[in-house]
Amino acid sequence: MTRSQALANARDYFDSGMLHADLARRVAYRTESQEDASGPVLRSYLADEIAATVASSGFSTRVVDNPVASHGPMLIASRYEGAELPTVLVYGHGDVVRGYEEQWRKPLAPWSLTIEGDRWYGRGTADNKGQHSIVLGALQSVTAARDGRLGFNVKLLIETGEEVGSPGLHALCAALRQELSADVLIASDGPRLNSQRPTIFLGSRGSINFDLELNLREGGHHSGNWGGLLRNPATVLANAIATMIGKDGRILVEELRPPPIPDDVRLALADIAVGGDEGDPVIDPGWGEPELTPAERVFGWNTLEVLALKSGNADRPVNAIPPAAIARCQLRFVVGTDVRRIAEVLGEHLAARDYADIRVRMGDCNAATRLSPDHEWVRWASSSIERTTGKKPAILPNLGGTLPNDVFAEILGLPTLWVPHSYPGCSQHAANEHLLAPVAREGLQMMAGLFWDLGEPGAVAYRAGTS
Repeated sequence: MTRSQALANARDYFDSGMLHADLARRVAYRTESQEDASGPVLRSYLADEIAATVASSGFSTRVVDNPVASHGPMLIASRYEGAELPTVLVYGHGDVVRGYEEQWRKPLAPWSLTIEGDRWYGRGTADNKGQHSIVLGALQSVTAARDGRLGFNVKLLIETGEEVGSPGLHALCAALRQELSADVLIASDGPRLNSQRPTIFLGSRGSINFDLELNLREGGHHSGNWGGLLRNPATVLANAIATMIGKDGRILVEELRPPPIPDDVRLALADIAVGGDEGDPVIDPGWGEPELTPAERVFGWNTLEVLALKSGNADRPVNAIPPAAIARCQLRFVVGTDVRRIAEVLGEHLAARDYADIRVRMGDCNAATRLSPDHEWVRWASSSIERTTGKKPAILPNLGGTLPNDVFAEILGLPTLWVPHSYPGCSQHAANEHLLAPVAREGLQMMAGLFWDLGEPGAVAYRAGTS
């Protein structure tokens, strides 16, 4: 019964081919949550695959219907060892984005696991089947090393709607707050900072989508006959956007900017280098908020992006002034940004600059969350990972992207630790999605080390309600 044995078990789970076998079976489930007909396979993935796996390790399991009709079910499983022990909530999602089979490089295919060198290809290998398979494998490795015990209690929540915005997750967790209560969330999703450096992120930036629409008239009009007489909606909209985002990418609307970066966040980001992996884009110098480092711009600041622009027919343009233009925009924001008035703020900003006829149409909004890098759980997890890997993990106060972390941080009131096992170049959501074998092998050991340390008497001084 030693930590070394738990890590050896985790390595053997990888080296023996067991992780590959489990993941190949899971990838074969076409769990595309965007498809209306996916309900039966989503339920089967939870009931026949994941529930069956954890039940063999002593978990009680049940698949619950989604509170939002027509969306995929969720799995709740638990393993109880004692009231005096810490309780960890583990989260993952079994759904994936569409396969887009025709876009994959032959002989690769989304629904079969294919190995080429260090890359394991298949839909869900990075997001999220590979990651929750690593977590489950690590739990099994610790149980075997501790003679059938973990030394803590586990609650497992696997949803099947993350790729469509996690419908029903907030409502379910609010309704089952007591059943899902825990001391900490430890979950795996998203990418590491890079393929070489273990990473812990503590929340996520929020996101809010909105459209800017300008409809000036019915139909196009000949540019030779009417050019210079009719307002061009594309030109007007481009100029309006330029009042919101500077030529260097700086946000010009004061209410869309965040408060100053807190000292603990700035300190945590001081040794963070963004990019550098093979296939990563080259960072544009001078783009974004001046005087901030690249890490501060991504993890500590807001970004306003134009995701798409449409006016006329770019593929087959004609000599006509288009009647309308639309820009699909997105604000990624950190904790402290007040987005409750964003529609009003945008409307007032545009009207004050003679763009009152541009319509603002709001889309989905996801909350921003952030646990302090100085939190005791963060120090504990960082120490455990460094002990296992010999590497100082990157501590990101929040992911640059968005996850439903507000469910766990706000509804359930938990400290949130995310330990990802993917990397930025994994082609997540695209063709040729893959998991890196060295990252998966290291990830298994990291998680086994974390779970072993969690089960050690007195290993974590923090307990819910005492900090």
